[in-house]
Parts: sequence; C-alpha cells; structure tokens
Amino acid sequence: MELPTILCGPIVRRVDPAQVFFWIALSKPYDMKAQLFMIERDVNSRVTAYTNIACKTETRTIQAGRNLFISMINVSPHSGLFPTDQLLGYNIFFESGNESLDLDSFDLLSPAHPHSIVYENLAYPTFMINKENPSNILYGSCRKLHGLGFDTMSEADKIISSSATKTDRPSSLFLMGDQIYADDVADPVFKIITRLGQELMGQEEDLASAEPRLKEDLFKKGLQQINGRQYISEHFCKFTSRNAANHLLRFGDYAAMYLLSWSPSLWEHAHEEGLFKTFQEALDQDEIYFAFKNEYSNEHKKERKQLQDRYQKQMKDLANVVEAIYSVRRLLANTPTYMIFDDHDITDDWNLTQEWKAGVWNAPLGRHVISNGLSSYWLFQGWGNEPDTYTHFGQMMQTYFDSLHLGALPHKNWVHSLWNYDSWQFTAPTAPQAVFLDTRTQRDYANKPKPVKVGMRIDEGQHGPNLLNSEGWNTVGAKLKESGWNSGDPLILVSPSPLYGIGLIENFLQTYMLPLSTLGFPVQSNFDLEAWKYNGMGFNAFLQHVSLWNPSECMILSGDVHSASSVQSDISFPDGRSLKIHQFTSSPIKNMSYSGFSGALIKFMVSLNARDRTNRTLYRYCNQEFDLVQAEHENSVSPDYIWKESIRYQPIKGSALIETENNIGLLTYSDGRPESKVIMP
Repeated sequence: MELPTILCGPIVRRVDPAQVFFWIALSKPYDMKAQLFMIERDVNSRVTAYTNIACKTETRTIQAGRNLFISMINVSPHSGLFPTDQLLGYNIFFESGNESLDLDSFDLLSPAHPHSIVYENLAYPTFMINKENPSNILYGSCRKLHGLGFDTMSEADKIISSSATKTDRPSSLFLMGDQIYADDVADPVFKIITRLGQELMGQEEDLASAEPRLKEDLFKKGLQQINGRQYISEHFCKFTSRNAANHLLRFGDYAAMYLLSWSPSLWEHAHEEGLFKTFQEALDQDEIYFAFKNEYSNEHKKERKQLQDRYQKQMKDLANVVEAIYSVRRLLANTPTYMIFDDHDITDDWNLTQEWKAGVWNAPLGRHVISNGLSSYWLFQGWGNEPDTYTHFGQMMQTYFDSLHLGALPHKNWVHSLWNYDSWQFTAPTAPQAVFLDTRTQRDYANKPKPVKVGMRIDEGQHGPNLLNSEGWNTVGAKLKESGWNSGDPLILVSPSPLYGIGLIENFLQTYMLPLSTLGFPVQSNFDLEAWKYNGMGFNAFLQHVSLWNPSECMILSGDVHSASSVQSDISFPDGRSLKIHQFTSSPIKNMSYSGFSGALIKFMVSLNARDRTNRTLYRYCNQEFDLVQAEHENSVSPDYIWKESIRYQPIKGSALIETENNIGLLTYSDGRPESKVIMP
C-alpha cells in the first residue's frame, strides 16, 4: 500500500514579525506555498472575519529518502511586518503538475473530522506572534512512546483548545530534550519502525560497510530481529545504554521514530498494512531474538516468558500514545515549537565522559549511528529553531542522502560536519527572549583531580562533566547579542538538565556513588552523574556568565529528571553583583519512572527531603576550590566565597515540592513576574 502523502505536520516552528516557518514531511515531492490570515474577533473572542495577509513563500526541501521529503516553508510579509499579539491562521497549498491541493484536501481543516488540526469552529490552524501580551509558554521533556502513564502532550492540546481564540492562549511550546528515545524502543513497534524506515528510504543503508562483522549470520539476523541489537550496540557501537535491545541504527529507523512520535499517519498506515503483531505471531515468524537458542532449555523458557511479559506490557503502554497522537499533531500545528536535544534523542549517555566520546568515535559503527542521530535531529528538530543559521547543512545533507554510500567522500564530510558542529544552541524570539543551551556537544571534561576516600583507599576522584565549556558560553553570549536582547531585559534559559536538582538524590549519588569510580565501577553511566552540581567549575561558570548579562528576571526551564519542581535562588558576589533565579522543572511528558517498590522508596526519600526544605531557606556558597558547600545559616558562609546563595523550594501542587507523575509545565510571565504550574491528566 502506498505511503500517505503527508507523513507528519504541518508543525509551526520559529515565528517572529518578519518571518514564519512551517515544517512538513511528505512521501512525494510538491511545490508548496503558504497563505496567512489575520483573524478578527469581537469583544467575546468570537471570530468575525479572516483577512488575507499579502505574503511571499520560499520553500526548502531535503529529499532524505526515495519517499521522504522534508520541507521548511518560510513565509514573510510583502511589506512591513506580521501583526503581533493577534490570532493568525494559515493554509498550505500543494502543487504538482495538474494537481492542486491544500490542507483541506487531506481533511485537516474539517472540525468534525478526526484528522482535523483546527480548534473549535476555526477555519484554519492558528498561532500568535507574542510581543506584549502576558506570555504563556508550555514546556516539558522526556516523551517515550511506551513510557508509563498518559501522554501529557494531549493535556497541552486541551489547554489551547479551551482558549483557542483568546490572546492569552499559550504562544510557544518548548521541548527540552528526549523528544524520542532512540536507545529504548518498544518491542511491538521495532519491526514496524524498521519496515517503515526501508519504505521511506527506498534503499538499504549498508551498516556492514562500517562494521564488517554484521555480515556474519548471527549478527545479520539479530540486526533485524526484535531484541537483537543489545550486543551490537554495546560491542560494535560502544554505547552504554542498558535498554538498547532495539536501538535505532539506520537513518530510516530514526526518521520512522520521529514520524510515529508526532503524527498518526504512519500509525494508520501500519494498521492498514497489518504490521502490528501479537507476541505469538512475531514468535511464529521468527522475528524475536533469543540469547538462549535451545527452545527446550530452562534458560530459553525463562527468557521467552520475560520477553512475552515485556512485549505485552509495552503494547498496553503504547495504547496511551496512540490515543493521544491526534491531539499531539494538532498541538504542534497550532503552537510555535522550539526543541533542543538531550541524550536519548541520540543514545543514552551520549557524550557523558571524554572516554565515552572517544570510544564511540573510534568505533566506525558507533560514529556512523551518532551521525544518523544528529542528522535526524537537524532535519526533524534543529532546522526549525533558527532556519537561517543552518543553510550550510542543506547541500551537504542532500549530497550524502543522494548516495547513502558509507565510506565515500560525501559520507566522510557528513560525519565530520555533524561531529564538529558547535552551534546547536539558539535563541527563540519569544517574550521574554529565550536561549536554549546545548549541554551535550559543548562539554568540557578537563578538571583538576580531587582526592577521595573509598574505604581505606585514597585515590583521584572523577568529576562530572562541565555541561557547557567556555567557547559554548561565548557562543551563547554572541547569539544573545545578535538577537537584540539587552542587559536588563528578562531572560529565559533553557537547560535540559536542571541547575538545581533534587538535593537528596544528587547528594547521595555524589557522596556515595561517584567515589566508586576509583574502583573501576561504571557509576557515571549507570547513574547518569552529569548534573551541573557535579562540576563546581561548570556551576560557577553558569552563574558568572548569567550575572554579567544582568537580566532583570532570570528564569531557567529544565526537564530530564522525571519530576517537576520549582526553586528560587538569590545569589550575591563579593564585587556587589547579584542575581535572582527562578528555576521551573517539568518532566516527564510520558515516561513516569518512580513506580513499583523502588519508585515508592525514592518517593519516600524525596518526600522526607522535601519536608525538610518546606518553608525553609537553605544557604550555600562556592569556595576557592569550586566546591559547593552547604552552610547552616547565612552568617556561617566563609568570608573568601566566590559567590553565596539562599535557596527556597516552592510548592508546586498544594504543599508538595515535587511531582513525579507525568506532567507538562506552563510558564506565565506577566508584569515582570514569572509563575509556573504543572499540568497533569
């Protein structure tokens, strides 16, 4: 059966008064243009008229596969600027030979149709370019298709639906990492992803050119089977994910995962093609990999039972995202969206340590797979953040995708360009201005060793990585300056990892787990020891740079830690500088982690920690060794501090200081005051 024409989208990406960008993925080529409308309303927000806005369209398309055309549609006004703080609608037109279509041709503009991407009785999908109104920004991270619990992207869709024609509806969506889980793929969709990936690409990406051992029957078969990629990921790619049994490897794998994450089109196609199978059907068709091959052995029977239980549980968890996927598409079609990666978008533990990075680079298959992950990130996420800064990527990408020949010069140029690119961070033209930090590719691992004691042994301990090196901070500062942001303006910083984490958990890991690295235990990869707090020099650099920028209000939005919290910190420096930070953390969108007995134990520990912090100010300072030192009270701070701070954890729901259920955040900035609330089903 033929692939659907619209594979995913449209998604509203970067918007400002001078230009608006729409992203869309198609299975066949079309010439496209967009039309914008100013929507007039009465005092009760009822729509009264749609007025055409004279505009011009420029469309750039990358053909990533035989049946995969990804386009960025740039719409700009013929004269002047687009209206701000005004509801705008849009339509997209598709031309090919004698064929002329628009979004309505695909049933996307019919309010009563399940495919519809419009709200209420509006004629078109809508968005706003916010400038003066109180700013409402949705934010969150960590959305795994088979993650536990409900998909809270559908809750964000409900929020916009309830205020679709009002100017105080959320005007932006910030996705702050782990938009996909490349390393943790559900068994029931693995074969669907690999099959769809082949359909999209139209040719086989020969991974054996990078890793000749994949020609061997055992690995060749495991590459295609459910549960067959753990060994390949660990030993041939040098990845450290513990859930890599179905790891995405080919570019088509990554592309199919993105399309399934944001659109119902390929879900419908998979159902029509009969691609969904029960565990028994997959077993009968030899689609499942077993480490123990003898089906009569006790080990094989035990493994089969474990895989069957996992398969059936994942099938149930996938049902939640399938139910929400139409809402997800509508949300993205009506909300300017900005996205930054964290690790799972590429692979778990990506660039965790210098040793990890070097090991993967020196593994040809690992080096290639990371390049696939980065190129898919650019096409599906990064391109729309600041489209004008990525023009150099287009031809390089197209040249490689035209051949997909591993080892050829276009492939080598593609790999080196992606691995060496240093400007993934970007600014978003929101109100207030936002800057997204790249805390993955701009890390600094150099730090002076520090003696630690493990039992009777004293050794040099490892530090966590500095999540953003000095060159990265310089790039962020330059981007802020270019964007027109001025010292004294409010500022939003998006950091995938929170600056202020859950103290009890971070302290336990830093005090008791990190020293075990001296004995050779892989604690950094096992416990993700990469918070800002684990590198005092990096934490200090964060505060120093932001304080020198001198924002009137500094808001940090973060995710990653699978919980929601709110922290306020007042920092002062010996030279008289001061900085107030409001940090709001929201995650996971769909991947509730604190479940079962271990989850209950962690929740209990965190609740004890939270009880200790309720209605209490905590004091901390940075000493000359860049250690973050707790102080009993303000007067006990050492006089030679680099900076000192008072921290207060704010209740986010009743008296609770932390929320571990699936959630998405909503930041409101009005009259110079930031507030955030957590949205849950």
